Amino acid sequence: MRNYSKKIKRMLRKYKSEAYEIELHRELLKLETSFKKWKAGEISNGELSYRVHEYEQGPSRELYKKYNYGEDDFNVAYAIVTGLLDNENIPDEFINEISGVLSFYQDMKERNELKEPSDS
Repeated sequence: MRNYSKKIKRMLRKYKSEAYEIELHRELLKLETSFKKWKAGEISNGELSYRVHEYEQGPSRELYKKYNYGEDDFNVAYAIVTGLLDNENIPDEFINEISGVLSFYQDMKERNELKEPSDS
């Protein structure tokens, strides 16, 4: 990560946290569907347990690693370019500071090489 000012680092942590919460929420909604199916008797206890295990070993672990061990500026830029974070609510000063990383992801998106977060 570049050597950002304290103000920008604080904003990076804030936006990283927001992006993490959004992605985690999406994944938990998928898991909620499994609980609803279980309560309705559509899937067994074992199937629900398997799905919870898969969630823990897959999306939960990946998001934890991404947001706790990844580069904050890259995570935030990714979230902005993919629309997880609305850049209309992000100050221009911040956008300018991470413009190089934003360009990296925007170029990938234009070449259809950027894996977008999934809603379903």
